[in-house]
Amino acid sequence: MNQYLKLFDFQQSVNYKNEILSGLTVALALVPEAVAFALIAGLSPLTGLYAAVVMGFITSVLGGRPGMISGAAGAIAVVIVSLAKDHGVEYVFAAVVLAGLIQVLAGVLKLGKLMRLVPHPVIFGFVNGLAIIIFTSQLAQFKDDQGQWLTGPSLYLFLGLVLLTMLIIWGLPRLSKAIPASLVSILAIFGMVVFFGLDTKTVGDIASIKGSFPPFHLPVVPLSIETFMIILPYSAIVAGVGLIESLLTLNILDEITETRGRGNKEAVAQGIANITSGFFSGMGGCAMLGQSLINVSNGARARLSGIVASVMLLVFVMFGSSLIEKVPMAALTGLMIMVAIGTFEWASIKTVNKMPKSDILVMVLVTLVTILLHNLALAVLLGVIISALVFSWDNAKRIRARKSIDEKGHKHYEIYGPLFFGSVTAFNEKFDVYNDPDEVIIDFYESRVVDMSAIEALNKITERYRKAGKKVHLKHLSPDCRRLLANADDIIDVNVLEDPTYKVME
Repeated sequence: MNQYLKLFDFQQSVNYKNEILSGLTVALALVPEAVAFALIAGLSPLTGLYAAVVMGFITSVLGGRPGMISGAAGAIAVVIVSLAKDHGVEYVFAAVVLAGLIQVLAGVLKLGKLMRLVPHPVIFGFVNGLAIIIFTSQLAQFKDDQGQWLTGPSLYLFLGLVLLTMLIIWGLPRLSKAIPASLVSILAIFGMVVFFGLDTKTVGDIASIKGSFPPFHLPVVPLSIETFMIILPYSAIVAGVGLIESLLTLNILDEITETRGRGNKEAVAQGIANITSGFFSGMGGCAMLGQSLINVSNGARARLSGIVASVMLLVFVMFGSSLIEKVPMAALTGLMIMVAIGTFEWASIKTVNKMPKSDILVMVLVTLVTILLHNLALAVLLGVIISALVFSWDNAKRIRARKSIDEKGHKHYEIYGPLFFGSVTAFNEKFDVYNDPDEVIIDFYESRVVDMSAIEALNKITERYRKAGKKVHLKHLSPDCRRLLANADDIIDVNVLEDPTYKVME
């Protein structure tokens, strides 16, 4: 029994009531999201709901972050919409399966560790952009079936119910935390609408969620290279977007819960979930920050909440569709607006005057790309690239050379700072080859030779001194550096006790 509990990360301290009630709340919140994302992709609502069921269950059982919720996601829907339009839903299923295989491979190769390269300003931008997307996506609920903004009594009623939902979610925890405030708000608004017979938009006004158990279904596509080449670009993007959003969500939940998830395990779980989703008529997906924050804010910390959420969502689809379709959209809209408010990193605004300008630029850029393009992978990638370039530029300016002449008339250059591709130009400008004495010593005790550009710079500077008929000595280089230098034998002073042992990046 203990081994079973350990396998599923259940602990004796788990609050099972909170896990079950939170799972029920998340299931209710998943319904309109899954339906909306499926419609965005040009697919049937059940395709999104099946993906939410399969993704949620498998990642909850096998994933590397207990309490994290996965399902049909808007980032995935945006990627596959053109594939669904040009080639049909069967190609979408095939692309999701291939994306899952790529994700499993990424997990097996332990590529999850690459998330360590994502700087904090990028995470700020990602979270803020996602929060704004969550908020703006709720504005569609303030429109009627013809796409016109609600006016008059309809607007006032809907807005009043949304504000009441938000007030309950904000105020109830200050009185009692016995039951998740988000669930209480949904039930309270549902009871008011039914009891008073209020005419307001419900889940059923969006689409019917009635269905059966997700049917097993092999994608009906030609088994050919042509098919593979059609779905490969979409699969690669889906895999990348899914992993980035999932692993960033994992990192955010790690900070909130002060625990540590397992990125590579989560990558494998996401891959298995997408493969299964493609075979069970689902559109695929990834971790969902909004629903994950709902879950965590309700006190859920174990795998049970995610399992309950996926199972209850399936129950809704198979047996409870007539009841769930009566849930007021105002309650779910208010819940998601509160999620958006809680998701936004308000601290990033408070500390903006204290942040370096480069960090502000990265944060704003990632936020804008996330909002405008809904392309999380591109936003994060751009943020990482710009951060890396800024880091390289800053380090390139740090290289220094202290110059002195000893009693023998030999000139010493003591190098400070990293020597790499960004700093080789500044490094070369430190030397006065023609005016230097016949013996020159370049000391790297306070420096590091980082890459092959630096090795090439050393080869060129020694060659310049050689052509001028002067002798140059290089001190305190690692064995790796000495092997890579072209004329290492006669220019390097070796001190086994003091020379460093770092490796040069090739």
